[in-house]
Amino acid sequence: MNLKILIAVLGCAALLAGCSNEEHSDLRQFVKESDKLPGGRIQPLPEVKPYEPFAYNAYDLTDPFKPRKIEPPKSTSKGGLQPDFNRPREALEAFPLENLKMVGTLQQKDKIFALVKAPDSALYRVRPGNYLGQNFGRIVGISETDIKLKEIVQDSGGNWEEKEQALLLQEQGGSK
Repeated sequence: MNLKILIAVLGCAALLAGCSNEEHSDLRQFVKESDKLPGGRIQPLPEVKPYEPFAYNAYDLTDPFKPRKIEPPKSTSKGGLQPDFNRPREALEAFPLENLKMVGTLQQKDKIFALVKAPDSALYRVRPGNYLGQNFGRIVGISETDIKLKEIVQDSGGNWEEKEQALLLQEQGGSK
């Protein structure tokens, strides 16, 4: 056992003798010389501008990314074109006109009806005088190929104007 300890001590002494060699003397010399060089000049920090608060005054403006809610005018004057806000709403007024599909027509006696499919897959029978879409669209005519209606829409100035629209018959593709 003493022999093992003696070999371990001699091995450690040999390793320490190898590390005592001044192998990095040129690096130590470079560090000493660079400490003697004059230091670089540090640029001063930029001037910090004082905070200027911004007053946001557009809270009361209409958000262009949200659909406008049409409200009846506050004045009771009867001048100009405007929709009837007091009439009961019909089922197909809950859907935008572009989501409704005309799928056919019916004729009973001398009256013609159109069949309209809503986005919820319900089928409705409509006739002239019924309302469609969210822009107060009233049906003024029905043919075998389309439904003609007049919508009352509000322009950017708040004035109401009448606009003609048509809901075309949707061909059923692929079924024979």
